[in-house]
Amino acid sequence: MSVNFIGMVTTHKNSEIHPSAGPAIDTDYLLRFAKAHEDAGFDRVLVPYHSNGPDAILTIAQVAAATSRIKLMLAHRPGFVSPTLAARQLATLDHFSGGRLGVHIISGGSDIEQRRDGDYLDHDQRYARTDEYLEILRRVWTAEKPFDHEGAHYRFEQAFSEVKPVQKPHIPIFFGGASDAAIPVAGRHADIYALWGESLDQVRDLTGRVRAEAARHGRKVEFSISFRPILADTEDQAWERAERILEETRRLRAGNARLHPAYTGPQQSEGARRLLAAADKGTRVDKRLWTAIAKETGARYNSTALVGTPEQVAEALLDYYDLGVTTFLIRGFDPLEDATDYGRELIPRTRELVAQRLAKKAA
Repeated sequence: MSVNFIGMVTTHKNSEIHPSAGPAIDTDYLLRFAKAHEDAGFDRVLVPYHSNGPDAILTIAQVAAATSRIKLMLAHRPGFVSPTLAARQLATLDHFSGGRLGVHIISGGSDIEQRRDGDYLDHDQRYARTDEYLEILRRVWTAEKPFDHEGAHYRFEQAFSEVKPVQKPHIPIFFGGASDAAIPVAGRHADIYALWGESLDQVRDLTGRVRAEAARHGRKVEFSISFRPILADTEDQAWERAERILEETRRLRAGNARLHPAYTGPQQSEGARRLLAAADKGTRVDKRLWTAIAKETGARYNSTALVGTPEQVAEALLDYYDLGVTTFLIRGFDPLEDATDYGRELIPRTRELVAQRLAKKAA
């Protein structure tokens, strides 16, 4: 299979080494960031969700209007909007974006963050709600006549949407969650299952579990994984850059700088525990997986890096491709600048290596 690349845009500049500054929305930065991904050859771009940040649906609508080719991925948390309304909103957005939308379902990894928006369900209850939510969402997208529903979390009568997604049978569903409560939901609903940047052994284990769960429902699932590539002209320079990033991360966290909530809030997810388990094996795992930022920050987000030259990192990505991962979500510590840099060598070189691999198999 071919390989896909996803980037991520935000409404202002921020990362572990760039504290939030200025207003929450810098429209010019957002649109330049989105165009940079399109120009760099990314296939899709993610708009994240935070409980105290700009609205993700309105933000992704801005990104859609400012771009023409790149596909979109909206981070979306069940529980705050009725699934019948969300189905119509997302189908409408799919039309206005020219059939470019994907939705990334996140059930929530922090009780504190969920409660900011009034959600008091516990971890496993959130996944049970997500299961019902996705069942309804997909049915509204595909139903040819009104239907009733009465479940543990939602009840309605004669739900129907005149607007259906442009994409058939429906908008692609990305799904994140590695806990025992999450895996069955992924098996029933995910089109693309998203992992954080784990070790090769961890990925082999988790993708196997998800495949087995999907097979129980007669389904197949594709896989995406997230990394923070750190590139330089030589391997030594890349590792030196990684150490500078770690030093600056520590300095800012110790100095009580105005860090974005994504880098400071508590994290209770199984994904975080898995990243910390990788970090327990050392700061350098497998060929080039660097876990130091994950360990420093408590693994509150996709924070592991692949470090090296573009050629070396592309070869490391191929190790994951050989495990069945066909989508890579990559974003940098210097967000806009790194997105542009990835388009110069890393993305085309990885595509070239995959093409060579496929040609060899076909021969």
